[in-house]
Amino acid sequence: MKLFCVKKIHFFLLFFSLSTQSQVKDLFSKPAELHTISERWELTPESSNGTFLITPYKSIYILPVDWYSSPNEQPYSGNGQPEYIAPPGTNYNNIETKFQLSFKTKILHNFIFGKGDLWVGYTQVSNWQIYNESLSRPFREINYEPEVIFNYPLNFNVLGFKMRMAGVAFNHESNGKGLPFSRSWNRIIFHLGFDRNNWSVYVRPWLRLRSQKDDNPDITQYIGRGDINIIYTNNKSIFTLTGSNNLNFNKNRGNTAVSWSYPIVGNLKGFLLVSHGFGETLIDYNNLQTTIGVGISLIGPL
Repeated sequence: MKLFCVKKIHFFLLFFSLSTQSQVKDLFSKPAELHTISERWELTPESSNGTFLITPYKSIYILPVDWYSSPNEQPYSGNGQPEYIAPPGTNYNNIETKFQLSFKTKILHNFIFGKGDLWVGYTQVSNWQIYNESLSRPFREINYEPEVIFNYPLNFNVLGFKMRMAGVAFNHESNGKGLPFSRSWNRIIFHLGFDRNNWSVYVRPWLRLRSQKDDNPDITQYIGRGDINIIYTNNKSIFTLTGSNNLNFNKNRGNTAVSWSYPIVGNLKGFLLVSHGFGETLIDYNNLQTTIGVGISLIGPL
């Protein structure tokens, strides 16, 4: 299972590396133009760039300083199997470096009813104990998230917002580690996209796909069964609020993250990211903590 996941990750990395230098240059030369849902997802003929061009997906950022309140020094899995019992804890620092890379490319254009598009996406989040000299500055956690996304453009009013798109994705996320630290899950994620003036809203409920050997069978009880992402642009500032919830009123859990970005020079933006809850990374899916990170971003949310 783990070898299969690693092969899939290598496939996505190879796939994206086949893009030309001009495509990468175009990605970073015009990010400021991608400030609406329609532009980011090419929902109109005017915004369409065809297929096999690498474009932004989620935010791209680096947080040289990322503080978290409860270092997860002896992670455990809810499946209760002996092979998932971790050895005595590691002395992690409370401050580390975190960065995220995220890209997507369209592989089929207008292939259903003359409108629907098929995309593949890849997101990688890395937590680096760069200040921890005693442990030789290791990467504490790296989460790999390839996915296949079907997206269909829409255009009608809902409660004062304009619904711009609807779709579904097959999403795999894993940390590529062996036992007892292995964590992974597969989801079918449904999504709706709305906007109104300076507001953009994404709603994403998901269904978790069970596997025969489950690293974390109780993950939805902590990370949740869906999330909502609200983005507000005010002059040059971009504010985001992302919340997930398990929809369990007896043992209510989830995660809330807020961010703020502001231009520094050119396309470079200052970036602040604060979160509280479960699932800041996969290894932390059942670990409650607060994080505060300060850094820069190249590509903002949408």
